[in-house]
Amino acid sequence: MARDRERIWASANVLLPLLLLLLGMVCAASGWLSQDILDQIESSRDDVAKIKESILNGDQKHRAYDRLALLGDRFRERLCGSQALEDSLDYIYEEMNKEGITNVHFENVTAPKWTRGKEYAEILEPLRRPMPILSLGSSVGTNGQNLTAEAVVVRSFDELREKQNVTGKIVVYNQPWRGYSGSYLYRTLGASEASKLGAVGALVRSITDFSIYSPHTGTQTYTAGVEKIPVACITVEDAELLQRYHDRNETIRISMYTDSQNPGDVTTRNLVAEIKGSEFPDEVVIFGGHIDAWDVGTGSMDDGGGVMISWQALSVINGLSLIPRRTLRVVLWTCEEFGAVGGSAYYDAHKDNSDNVSLIMESDHGVFNPKGLRFSGSGLARAIMEEILKNLSDINTTTVVEGGGASSDTGSWVSLKNVPGVELYSADETYFYFHHSNGDTMTVLDRDELDRATILWATAVYSVANLDDILPRDGDYPEREKNKPV
Repeated sequence: MARDRERIWASANVLLPLLLLLLGMVCAASGWLSQDILDQIESSRDDVAKIKESILNGDQKHRAYDRLALLGDRFRERLCGSQALEDSLDYIYEEMNKEGITNVHFENVTAPKWTRGKEYAEILEPLRRPMPILSLGSSVGTNGQNLTAEAVVVRSFDELREKQNVTGKIVVYNQPWRGYSGSYLYRTLGASEASKLGAVGALVRSITDFSIYSPHTGTQTYTAGVEKIPVACITVEDAELLQRYHDRNETIRISMYTDSQNPGDVTTRNLVAEIKGSEFPDEVVIFGGHIDAWDVGTGSMDDGGGVMISWQALSVINGLSLIPRRTLRVVLWTCEEFGAVGGSAYYDAHKDNSDNVSLIMESDHGVFNPKGLRFSGSGLARAIMEEILKNLSDINTTTVVEGGGASSDTGSWVSLKNVPGVELYSADETYFYFHHSNGDTMTVLDRDELDRATILWATAVYSVANLDDILPRDGDYPEREKNKPV
């Protein structure tokens, strides 16, 4: 019996600290927040309930989906520099004005124009067969004729440099999938790395972890001083087929034709719209998505969904006549796919006002089943966001993930100006199945998931806008280090 008691006490000594740690984690957010801040968050609860009711059971139910479907169906190829992109901006501008949203305006942006044109490819040896391709953004064409050459296949840049001779050949990259961040450099730099060694063209395995024989496009960049050669993406299946030919020491000959053009810079636009704050109109919460898309699919996932939940969040708040204390500002950034051109232009134009930006949010990773938010900012600001999302426990969107709150259009605000940043956190495991491909259509999205994401988006921006102060930056509250609530 004595030994049993000893074992019980020993177990308790191990488990009790763990239980206390878990309890501390559960209570951490509220524990750091003063009752005053909790009361400020609570003051938005009734309005949040109105937002939820309007979207889940009222006249805004499934409106995000219906609007997004119309956007994709009517303006399906919103490539940077295209007429479809400009027409989509004009359409949203007119609709926002009809709704009575205020300060709807454009801000001009200089951006590169690129056109795809006709394109095709064919394996000539060892076995003749057509091969679907998608030219990469900013690629040059084949000068109006077929480019026919022997091909070499490599799995990495290191393997490319080890090749004895690629002069006059087409380099095929069959790099393994190591996540987007570990794979996309082959798409971005593949042409120039091959050209440095004398190659006349490049084909890159699509940057995706799953394929049903669909190529995925994207942008690429030429290195200064290196001859520009045509480059396109191919399917995972064809990349692996060519690898097998190569491994068997079979001669590979490929013919490719692309009519890609780079006409030069054009003027496009960011679209901005607001609900003016009642008490602090010069302080803002910024949120949005990028309106441009690739010229394949309809851009409904990337990034029509981010555009739509932002527009719809503003529309719902405006329609309910809810007036936040700070200004809510939607920005639909242009030409993100060609290097976050619109996001950079917006930052350059407004960065001097960064002290008045409480929060900046962009959804640009698909709008699937929403789980919560990815957040970059101070621990105290994250605790505030966690408390705000407790009002959404009934739709299961309460998770706040530390880090990952900066996107391509908002990254400079977060990294250079220390503005808290948010990205949507959703069940995006299949995002790269459809990314930059003909599969990016309304079929991959769900009406109810878009509604819940809109509620989450609207709740976050409205609640933050109604706080007494802007969200705290890192280092604003050193007393937090002394375990004092603020």
